Amino acid sequence: MSETARTTGASGTAAAAPSLGGHHFPSFSRRETNVAMTLALLAWTVAVFDYGLFGTLLPAMQSDFGWSDSTAYLVNTLIAIGTAVVAFGVGPVIDRLGRRRGMMVTIGGTAVASVLTAIIPTRLGAGSTAAVVGVRSLGGLGFSEQSVNATYLNEVFAVTEDTRKSERRGFWYGIVQGGWPLGFLLSSALAAVALDQIGWRGMYLVATLPALVLIVVIGRKLRETPQFELQQRLHALKREGKNAEAHELAAEHGVTHAENAPIAEIFRPDLRRNTIVLSLAWIVNFFGINIFSVLGSSILANAKGVELSNAFWMLIVINLIAYFGYIFHGWLGDRIGRKKTIVIGWMISGVAFALMLSPIVNTAPLIIGTYAAGLFFLVGPYAAILFYMGECYPTDCRGTGSVIIGAMSQPGTIIGGFLFTAAAAAWGTGAAALWVGAVGTFVSGLLMILARPVARLEH
Repeated sequence: MSETARTTGASGTAAAAPSLGGHHFPSFSRRETNVAMTLALLAWTVAVFDYGLFGTLLPAMQSDFGWSDSTAYLVNTLIAIGTAVVAFGVGPVIDRLGRRRGMMVTIGGTAVASVLTAIIPTRLGAGSTAAVVGVRSLGGLGFSEQSVNATYLNEVFAVTEDTRKSERRGFWYGIVQGGWPLGFLLSSALAAVALDQIGWRGMYLVATLPALVLIVVIGRKLRETPQFELQQRLHALKREGKNAEAHELAAEHGVTHAENAPIAEIFRPDLRRNTIVLSLAWIVNFFGINIFSVLGSSILANAKGVELSNAFWMLIVINLIAYFGYIFHGWLGDRIGRKKTIVIGWMISGVAFALMLSPIVNTAPLIIGTYAAGLFFLVGPYAAILFYMGECYPTDCRGTGSVIIGAMSQPGTIIGGFLFTAAAAAWGTGAAALWVGAVGTFVSGLLMILARPVARLEH
């Protein structure tokens, strides 16, 4: 795989990491790498906390807004359409602003969405519903944070002095990507202990505070990657008409300098196949993500007859177990390859969810066990696929490729949402979750078989 940009210069005190060319890149120290991982984990957890609140609080909001079950599912689908519009615009911005500022922008989006959600009136009928859709669509910024993380940490691990993290990068990234179930766990835990006291509006206000703090900390503590900094220098030379100097600088660092826009680059012949296959896999897999992860409380309540208060506690346990799915799949991806890990995980997940929805699973321990297994193998492979996506693309289009593919989750939510809403209206929530969610998850694993293996990003 051709690599695009590696930098010379942000931190003169940093040690040098070798490149393929004659120059060296300033490396990330062990401390800088740990700071990057910690802030990335916190940023993703906070983003998911806001993103997951809507699904967690949907039954409570549904009562206040006067929505039926099918209307609530439809609202969730309409939000996905708005989220897609926002998310698709983030990729090219990240490849222009940088990874650090991109993280600040995505977290800022979650803070704004949380505040505005808390002040939406409930008595305006269709106007209130439209306001919910519009405001929650800003969640596309927060959702895109995971792709910014994957892009950022791919480049950090390629130049870190910490050999443990460089050699086992999938495992360490799995810890960071585990912010997804941690965010849902926090939203479920907060709902369980505070919903009756502060209401769903108060919970959204609580979600705003950590996002605001993180924006400040990231701005002060997080270092931009040397790869992006070189890319900035190359673009600056190109703007000044110094194309020869740009190509010479790129060659000195053992990289190539693309002339095309990032969106065009991800569809060039050697990248096109994975762009298409990964996009399709994300679309279909998010049939299952939307149903079993985002709408977990609704599935437990409407498909399995669990009381809402009990559903919150069950989801805490389920999401805690799911967190270790990221660590496991990150580790497994380092051992057997990320593509195989994704295929195996998603196919097992589809089977586990089908079992959970069957009539024979009718006690709390069985429901928790099968649901946790399904979520473990559903969300865990994202530790592998997000890192795999970063390895698919060179620096100048890595952010665009990762975010555009990640944004395909929203068409998946939209398509799956309409299918689920229609099926639930016709057959009930349980049957709809089986044929749309469980089957969709299994099929997404089959689609990943078509992806092209890629070389690990080494510089």
